[in-house]
Amino acid sequence: MTIRIAPSLLSADFSRLAGEVRDVQAAGADLIHLDIMDGCFVPNLTFGPPLVASLAPHCEIPLDAHLMVVDPDALLPALAAAGVARIAVHAEACTHLHRTLSAIRSHGISPGVAINPATPLVFALEAVPWVDFILVMSVNPGFGGQELIEESVSRIERLRAAARAPGLDITVDGGVTCMVAPSLVAAGATTLVAGSAIFGAHDRGRAIAELRESVRQGEDA
Repeated sequence: MTIRIAPSLLSADFSRLAGEVRDVQAAGADLIHLDIMDGCFVPNLTFGPPLVASLAPHCEIPLDAHLMVVDPDALLPALAAAGVARIAVHAEACTHLHRTLSAIRSHGISPGVAINPATPLVFALEAVPWVDFILVMSVNPGFGGQELIEESVSRIERLRAAARAPGLDITVDGGVTCMVAPSLVAAGATTLVAGSAIFGAHDRGRAIAELRESVRQGEDA
């Protein structure tokens, strides 16, 4: 099984974002995860399409946008123009989820649905025919550096079993470290979003390598 690592830019040094992107690319990251927050859907405000567009020329790996906003549809054209490869929208924020996901795909972008820790899994399962991935929040969204909510592991396991879609990417975001990565992957996660575990390390290459090694050792155990 190929596990992808997606460093979350939320934990990067915002004074040198282009350099941070280059660092994790060289370290072997598979995606750059972009936490786009509006200060309304979550209690934090980060960045929007203009910053994404400014970073895109420095990115050789896909940009993975996670929209924690009350009106995701309004951002789709600008994010498409910026060159993102994937967009996840929250089921909790979309009045017409099918229409929003279809709009994402119409831009040539992989659509995904995100769910918060207390959101019933059925909200994601109903969207399986329309998405390429499901983003499971394993912390309450809004801030980096939180510890993983333990029940997230069983949620991923139940989601993987119920989805009945072997090729479906299940992405997990929040509190991902070497200690919990093996159990997340064993439960069915295929993409690991990690912020402080990577950007908080002096050696980003070693941090990513250790995440991959923890997963490999978990599979061999």
